[in-house]
Amino acid sequence: MILIGEYNNLKVSKKVDFGYYLEDEFGEEVLLPNSALNDKSVEEGDKLKVFVYRDSKDRIISTLKTPELTVGNIGHLEVVGQSPIGAFANFGLERDAFIPIKEQAFKLKVGKKYLFYMYLDKTDRLALTTRLDKYLETPEPDKFKVSDEVDAIIYDTCTNGTLNVAIDKKYRGLILGNEHFEYIHPGEEVKVRVKKIYDDGTLGVTTRKKRLDEKDVLTEKILQHLRENGGFMAFNDKSSPEDIKKTFSTSKNYFKIALGGLMRQKLITQDKEGTRLL
Repeated sequence: MILIGEYNNLKVSKKVDFGYYLEDEFGEEVLLPNSALNDKSVEEGDKLKVFVYRDSKDRIISTLKTPELTVGNIGHLEVVGQSPIGAFANFGLERDAFIPIKEQAFKLKVGKKYLFYMYLDKTDRLALTTRLDKYLETPEPDKFKVSDEVDAIIYDTCTNGTLNVAIDKKYRGLILGNEHFEYIHPGEEVKVRVKKIYDDGTLGVTTRKKRLDEKDVLTEKILQHLRENGGFMAFNDKSSPEDIKKTFSTSKNYFKIALGGLMRQKLITQDKEGTRLL
């Protein structure tokens, strides 16, 4: 049986002017058009690994080109078009994959990349969804440990500021609202650190660095801000948490720690107006 949306190992049964017919062990055939040969030389009797899908005319065809995503998997794809009933994402072949309106958990923007799960709809056409929760896996024990640095992509946001993320495009994770200081949009890739592993295997991750590293980065950011503003800034350890977060993307607690370190080094002085570089 030839499977749509997946790789199939098929034998070249005959050549025609517009390509080759391939067949499985039961004699079921599918066309491999000349345009899909990907510069490969093909002869009758060859066994080929091809991807099978429906082309723009809704015909079932095969290709030797490599798609970026296959059915049953998650990929990071660019949205390339919109229509009244959905959107389209490029997955590396001539026909783009369709994202129905009901499968969009948020508004998609053309030119942006998002995480999608690929599936076959009721008409055997390739389709995508941004609703990934039930398709993400729980990592096996000991695959990750606290303090590991991993790659994550945001796939959804919550009203309380928590970000749902996919680790390595495969495993379920989340970033709590107090573990990131800047808004991160769905589809964005971030480097994160594992902070907690929940009982159900979900990875609690953070965009914040380890405390010592974060202090060093923040210290340099404060000094740079002072240098760029004539050696003065209207911030001190009494400034509001909101203003500090907006300018320095950090908490007031971390900001006060960094200021204290700079004062001990006699690099700055504070007064009621703000902070000055010595």
